Amino acid sequence: MALLYGDPAPTFSAEGLTNPRYVFDTAAGRYLLLAFVKAGPAVEAAAAAIQRRREAFNDTHASAFIVVVGKDKARNKREDLLPGLRFLFDADGSVAALYGAAEAERWFLIDPALHVMTAVGPDQAEALIDRVPGLAPPPVHGGFQGMAPVLVTPRIFEPAFCDQLIALYRQIGGEPSGFMREVDGVTTLMMNDQHKRRSDVIVEDDALQKQVVARLTRRLLPQIEKAFNFRPTRIERYLVARYDAETGGFFRPHRDNTTKGTAHRRFAVSINLNADYDGGDLRFPEFGSRTYRPPPGGACVFSCSILHEATPVTRGERFAFLPFLYDEAAAKVRAENLKFLDPALTA
Repeated sequence: MALLYGDPAPTFSAEGLTNPRYVFDTAAGRYLLLAFVKAGPAVEAAAAAIQRRREAFNDTHASAFIVVVGKDKARNKREDLLPGLRFLFDADGSVAALYGAAEAERWFLIDPALHVMTAVGPDQAEALIDRVPGLAPPPVHGGFQGMAPVLVTPRIFEPAFCDQLIALYRQIGGEPSGFMREVDGVTTLMMNDQHKRRSDVIVEDDALQKQVVARLTRRLLPQIEKAFNFRPTRIERYLVARYDAETGGFFRPHRDNTTKGTAHRRFAVSINLNADYDGGDLRFPEFGSRTYRPPPGGACVFSCSILHEATPVTRGERFAFLPFLYDEAAAKVRAENLKFLDPALTA
């Protein structure tokens, strides 16, 4: 099917020059120029055309991607031109097929919320590039500053309980935190401090877990049911996290349910436990540049499908309680997908 104006841009991952698995939709929040070009001299011509308007492609207003379709003999000589221009490689043409570009060169302009704005052939590529500098700032591409579909609600944990969880973290001491990625069909824990810098403590004490559940059940679940028409019945992980300024703690844009082992997750919850820090806010790039920061004891709740990030902590340390919530239908999905989970994660 040909992609039309307003259609969601198909998501994909492809090998880049420095990233073996660049997930395209993590670039949301800026205009994206996506050029599918057959391997050969046309690649250099495409790069030169983009370079003419280099000032627009700064990874804030816009980014450009040249997807080289087919076996690229010049790959070892290519260099990303950062910020703003990256090469991705589609040797078998599978990504190009998603965009209807397997047979002929196509250029796409995609908005910050990942909708197709325009698709043209190579004869109109330069005119398309010339449009990019004049586009509205990404946060107001829809006509006004966007709001993410999130629930921010205060007074879920009382101050003394927040202090108790922070004290538990300090008593045990956090371990570096990873993230899930699918490798050859297996959901695997990965570690990469260029993608995430955080340390975690898992709450193992059964009595303390029950105290958490009691508070969530009384104070948060009714709010979720009202806001999202969803009634969670299960919780995944009792986790106290710490982002600190010393390491510049952050978590790059990601989604929480993109592997088979995490597909059951429905809502993520971020309950701040303290306030004496700078940075460390939540941001949802597909919905604008606004950041979200609940007060201590307050929660931010959002769908695990939404792209989100934790911005770097620049002063102090941020503590947060970070569970995932799901229901009985999702529990069946989790049980069915256990076979795709790295055995090391269940040992």
